[in-house]
Amino acid sequence: MRLAHRTRVCEAFSCAKDVRKARLSALYAPNGKWFGSRPFDHVETAAEAIAMFWEPLLDAVPDLERREDISLAGLWRDSVWIAATGHYQGNFLRPWLGAFPTRGIIRLRFGEFSRMESGKIVEQYTIIDILDFLRQADLWPIVPSLGCVDLTPGPREHDGLLSGVADSRETVLSMQVVEAMIAGLMRYDRVSLDSMEQWKFWSPHFSWYGPAGIGACRGQEQYRRVHQGPFLNAFPDRVGGDHKCRIAEGRFVASTGWPSIRATHTGGGFLGLPPTGRKITMRVMDFWKRDGDLLDENWVFIDLIDLLHQMDFDVFGRLRESGHLSPE
Repeated sequence: MRLAHRTRVCEAFSCAKDVRKARLSALYAPNGKWFGSRPFDHVETAAEAIAMFWEPLLDAVPDLERREDISLAGLWRDSVWIAATGHYQGNFLRPWLGAFPTRGIIRLRFGEFSRMESGKIVEQYTIIDILDFLRQADLWPIVPSLGCVDLTPGPREHDGLLSGVADSRETVLSMQVVEAMIAGLMRYDRVSLDSMEQWKFWSPHFSWYGPAGIGACRGQEQYRRVHQGPFLNAFPDRVGGDHKCRIAEGRFVASTGWPSIRATHTGGGFLGLPPTGRKITMRVMDFWKRDGDLLDENWVFIDLIDLLHQMDFDVFGRLRESGHLSPE
């Protein structure tokens, strides 16, 4: 099922332009639902997603191709889910989201969770790293990322596109390690990062791949500097959970919440913005890879355009006001 779905998705982007819409439509059930990151979070159906997201993107990047790095499947609350991450790539030839075309390669990092019935998508959640798209289009709207912002690699061993039947013992262990790590995160005492004892769950030189605005880092010390410290300073009362999906297969685990984090923005520094005192939510996706008894790689998606909007920073509004976006 997982392999057949991956093949159909990739074929939808590799076919001729005049049949792409039909191929994309065929992926979804007639009543399929689609939930995307801002500025597409007003879209609710698969048909609207094709008309308002895919068709404009394919017009702007006619040779768009999908490159998956990780794809896994599993059961969550008696439903079959497929989770995938990677990036879309092609030549950016026409305006998209008001950004002027670069006439060269653009890469769109994505995370995606699809609930399946009879081989069709009935419910799908998608986060595109729109901030990174703006970076590539020379429209960076906020302070520099603390971590490295570049093309995010797939798993070190290039084993994320699962094909065979995973060892059930490996799958269970992967989920156990992730759930223990998450439980540790919830023990934060709002004073010391040590209270979460995260060194128990991560390899010494783990790689953490965050979205543009945060960036990538390696190892516990850098992770605390790049993300964990600024994040918990800004949102010390954050509460996670409420997952729409959490699945494991072999050494890989994936989860998403819509939203999965609720907090109050009481501290400054995160993304360069002062505290607003506002209640906020975050749409989040995580993909983990386990090595032995420890987590070794983590691909993270946060709908930062939406979070910034909740923190009184309208990314596209600012770019329009400054005259950096083209009319659409």
